[in-house]
Amino acid sequence: MDSGQTWDVVVLGGGPTGENLADRARAGGLSAVVVESELVGGECSYWACMPSKALLRPAAALADARRLPGTREAVTGPLDAAAVLARRDAFASHWHDDGQVSWLESVGIDLVRGHGRLDGERRVLVDTPDGGRRVLHARHAVAVCTGTRAALPDLPGLADAGVWTSREATSAKAAPGRLAVVGGGVVAVEMATAWRALGSEVTLLVRGDRLLDRTEDFAGQLVADGLRAAGTDVRLGVSVTALHRAPGGELTLDLSDGTRLPADEVLFATGRTPNTADLGLDTVGLTPGGWIATDDTGLATGVPGQWLYAAGDVNHRALLTHQGKYQGRIFGAAIADRAAGRPLDTARWGRSAATADHAAVPQVVFTDPEVAAVGLTLRQAEDAGLRVRAVDYDLGNVSGAALHADGYRGRARAVVDLDREVLVGVTFAGPGVAELLHAATIAVVGEVPLDRLWHAVPAYPTVSEIWLRLLETYRG
Repeated sequence: MDSGQTWDVVVLGGGPTGENLADRARAGGLSAVVVESELVGGECSYWACMPSKALLRPAAALADARRLPGTREAVTGPLDAAAVLARRDAFASHWHDDGQVSWLESVGIDLVRGHGRLDGERRVLVDTPDGGRRVLHARHAVAVCTGTRAALPDLPGLADAGVWTSREATSAKAAPGRLAVVGGGVVAVEMATAWRALGSEVTLLVRGDRLLDRTEDFAGQLVADGLRAAGTDVRLGVSVTALHRAPGGELTLDLSDGTRLPADEVLFATGRTPNTADLGLDTVGLTPGGWIATDDTGLATGVPGQWLYAAGDVNHRALLTHQGKYQGRIFGAAIADRAAGRPLDTARWGRSAATADHAAVPQVVFTDPEVAAVGLTLRQAEDAGLRVRAVDYDLGNVSGAALHADGYRGRARAVVDLDREVLVGVTFAGPGVAELLHAATIAVVGEVPLDRLWHAVPAYPTVSEIWLRLLETYRG
């Protein structure tokens, strides 16, 4: 084992969060090294955001074409699955990270490949691919950015069934004939949408009574309607009790309602768990396998000194790539500020504390219809003790939406804090609503008074006219 090398910042995990944190620390004048055991670019680049959206975009484009006279007649067949998968492969860089490695080099960030784990304060041990071990020392900070992995339930037969997780669902080389999807969250509904469009017979098994249970009720209902219209068998209130894989490859799922479901593949989209089981957390007083709680500057709580940070999914603040990147930028700046003895309030990056991962988190679900939401749902706002009112509007009655698609079905909701007259949450559900979301995010994060929003005039005829309709409905 070598005697070690020292950097200002050692980052465990080379996904988007770790890259952004290292980049901001480097921009603040610090040296940085990233430790990565798989591919630089992380889950998002190769098994999540990029390949999943590459699979979903053709399905959305085809659905849009079929909603309009003229283009509907021009559509003469199903998606070309081979072409869609080839494009997906290109967006996943064919599972090579050369481009991401080159970017690290271009900004002056070092890379050490291997599995890294903490070994006490500011010390990291890395088991390298060649069987060696390196010792890395951090002058100022170690940042854990190792993300999450799929959580699987403890079911009879699961270990031998060869089930899919999100990784297999986004990287499969062909559409299975029959795909069972277990779960009712974002991964479940997106992958059900994608593989149904690519030709699979899809059965969606949902333990609860609705889809997307962290969104407004109407959003999950519209997504369920869309899945069923596309030919997906959506079953609510049903869970898997056991699995059987026959010698010939066919799967059988035992269900809680007493029935059995045959399938060729089964995707379990049943949550995420932190990648912290083998990180040496016990050497710094934390629990291996658990989430790493932090303050708003990224410092791990319960660890003496200001040196251990955790950013992205691993801290459980907001399990979304864009929020992890946001934290990486904020926390990287905080590390640089602390190292230089500067106050955590710089003109260049804004205040070095993350606040937008509490109650102003934007998310898009790329189903048909799409769901785009930011901030609190009505129920969440009421549970938080706010005095609020929900303002709803049928998106199909907006001129721009009617032009977007014949028979446009969708809905919008704004949740208004009545005491301050600002928005604390906005949800859109309908075809093509993803691009409405950033305006809503600005309104929520900026706490823009409704009286000012009256003067943000939407262009006519666009779907953004929904903003005017929501304000008119609120004022009555």
